[in-house]
Amino acid sequence: MSVLKLFFLYLYHNQLTMQPKERILETAFNLFHKQGYNSTGINQIIADSKVAKASFYQHFKSKEDLCVEFLNKRHDFWFDKLNEFTSKNKTNKTKVLASFDFLIFMNEIENFRGCSFLNLLSEIPTDNTKVLNVIQNHKNDLREYFRQYLDDNQLADHIYLLFESAIIESQLFKNQWAVNKSKTIVKALIN
Repeated sequence: MSVLKLFFLYLYHNQLTMQPKERILETAFNLFHKQGYNSTGINQIIADSKVAKASFYQHFKSKEDLCVEFLNKRHDFWFDKLNEFTSKNKTNKTKVLASFDFLIFMNEIENFRGCSFLNLLSEIPTDNTKVLNVIQNHKNDLREYFRQYLDDNQLADHIYLLFESAIIESQLFKNQWAVNKSKTIVKALIN
């Protein structure tokens, strides 16, 4: 059984003991990431999370509010996994390089689904500043992640941009070539 199937099986079994708000968030976490924001309706979220419609609206005033909570949860999940993955590395340079290995790992367990934040960005109206601010904050945190390990902000931004393009290209081609190529470029830049 694949790691991804085990992960979703784990989430399904955990839903049985979760409170309604947690079940709604877990369901949205899975559906928004797998199907996309616009393809996921509130009725599907309610049915899949096994809550009453009133319970949904007790916790979330709108799908947009749920989206903000989803993105915040995804942000925490993603950075926790990134930090856990890179924590074994001792130097700043190896942590930066391990970040690209983390992308390879995430592509494998999430079947090249790409970045939930960028995927959602393409689905929201341009005037939706509430969701846009959460997406921008996530990307700013990622940019700061690289800056914390490198003394040169221009170099850190360059690596951030390589990282972002590797996410998009690997999603587009369903292949790790862009991540591996970016890692090779980064290795040359920081040595």
